[in-house]
Amino acid sequence: MIPEEVLPPTEPDLAGVASGTAPPPPGQGRLIGALVGTNAAGYISVAVPMNLLLVTHLTTIAGAGATSAFSLVTGIGGLTGLLANPLGGRLSDRTAARFGRRRTWILTGGLGAAILLMTMGLTTQVWQVAVGWALITALVMFQLAASAALAADQVAPERRGTASGVVAFVALAGPVLGFAVVSAVPGVPWLQWVVVGVMSAAGVLVTVLLVRDPRHWVPDDEPRLSLAIVLRSYWVSPRRHPAFGWAWVVRFLITAAWASNSYLAFVFTQRFAVSADAVPGMIFLLTLVGVACVAVTAWLTGWLSDKLRRQKPFVLAGGLVLAAGLAVVALSPDVWVVYVGSAIMSLGYGTFLATDFALCLRMLPDPESAGKDFAVLNIASTLPVAVVPFVAPALLSVGGFAALFGCLAVLGVAGAVSVLRVPDIGQEGQPRFAAMYRDVG
Repeated sequence: MIPEEVLPPTEPDLAGVASGTAPPPPGQGRLIGALVGTNAAGYISVAVPMNLLLVTHLTTIAGAGATSAFSLVTGIGGLTGLLANPLGGRLSDRTAARFGRRRTWILTGGLGAAILLMTMGLTTQVWQVAVGWALITALVMFQLAASAALAADQVAPERRGTASGVVAFVALAGPVLGFAVVSAVPGVPWLQWVVVGVMSAAGVLVTVLLVRDPRHWVPDDEPRLSLAIVLRSYWVSPRRHPAFGWAWVVRFLITAAWASNSYLAFVFTQRFAVSADAVPGMIFLLTLVGVACVAVTAWLTGWLSDKLRRQKPFVLAGGLVLAAGLAVVALSPDVWVVYVGSAIMSLGYGTFLATDFALCLRMLPDPESAGKDFAVLNIASTLPVAVVPFVAPALLSVGGFAALFGCLAVLGVAGAVSVLRVPDIGQEGQPRFAAMYRDVG
């Protein structure tokens, strides 16, 4: 007889939760706290270097070639993340460790990235920065793949809008905390990298202490992990699952528009001749403005989404507002107009993020492969980070920052409109959407 404490855990009745006939799974507050910790760690690990530390570090190393070096480093890192995220999701789905299939990878990925971040200030060549950043990106993607799957496993459907809003807020609030602490240790670049690593590690440790992740039991007939299975981790058929496919397109296009945020530091230094010493404070101020905007939109939008049981209108509005902010930055005649445009961008992106996460959770084809499938959706978030830096130099050479931000604004509009092809809550059974959930072979 198998002892009760090692029996596979039973799944909560999420269908009953969605219909209001059953209570939500226990520990939702604790779970959301854990999601705050891991997402804060992940965004601090990526956003602070992308928007500040890599810029200043590569300026010191490469001088006049810093822009090209930045595009190379972040492009390679983006491609690495593109490959690592689905693989991390697949491994998370198949992990049977007692520590928990999601918690295991949150811990190993997050701490591994934190340790590497602490060493990045010691790099002296562009290739060293590229290798280090690629490894950091891969480990963070493992962590975030497991984090998204944890939300898919345990967040009650009626709380997904709220959880999505929390994640959206953390996306900017986490980095602003990082910027604040980093700005307090100016003039010591290697120590700034160490600070980012320590903060990231702290968020990961908070998460593994809060989250309850019962041991996952892999069926005896589950095939061994093979190259073919690994390769299938990078694909969910849009023909068989068109709603999933459209959700992927929406996320890709709007995230590509938001990728312009990484070039704001160069707008200051190259378009308006701001000194390198003044840039960290200006980026910090931009981030504060962004957090204030997201604080207004993310919490309100997430709550309204749950209350109204609607997601598409918020995604549509978010993408259009983001595009409007990009247009303002593209045409900005001075630094203060950049601040206005950045604030509008943050309002739009916060509105998008506050419901996109919840919308994507509804599009997952199979609960048993939530880690892998959501990681495929995350490709739509990581691919623009790889593509935009490679395309940006060509756009900059043709029309400067106006061309770069203007083209990305067009992508934002396209992404916003694409959400019209995705069923909203309760629309899945309507004739025009029903085929999106039918296996067509």
